Amino acid sequence: MSGQRPRTAATTRPEEDRIPRASATAHELSRIELLAGLSGEALAQLATRMEREEVAPGTVLIHEGEPGDRFFVLFAGMLSVTHETFPSRDVLRPGDYFGEVALAMNIPRTATVVAITPAVVASCDRETFDEILRPLFADDEPADR
Repeated sequence: MSGQRPRTAATTRPEEDRIPRASATAHELSRIELLAGLSGEALAQLATRMEREEVAPGTVLIHEGEPGDRFFVLFAGMLSVTHETFPSRDVLRPGDYFGEVALAMNIPRTATVVAITPAVVASCDRETFDEILRPLFADDEPADR
């Protein structure tokens, strides 16, 4: 093989000779409008605690009515948001976030979110949400899912 490493799913192109990140980066998070106002220290802390995930089309990320235990941001792709009681269907795009209503209000999920296209999301648990993100929602009415 003359010094070349075998190509794997993590190294699909020669210049991508690295392992995919399991966590978000502070730079990625700073591009989410909601999070842009956080201090550099808070963004760095949040980045290490958010799990990055690639999801296939058709993947259900949250189900309406189930307990909420994670907050999500969307880095790439498109997601569908549906509500049992509303006939409309919303679409989330990169930079959007979801899952905050159940966590902030301690209620079941208010929508179902499904990947329409291949997508990249990052999520954090309730403890991280409460510690770092809840203050961002203190003065706001629930804006989405």
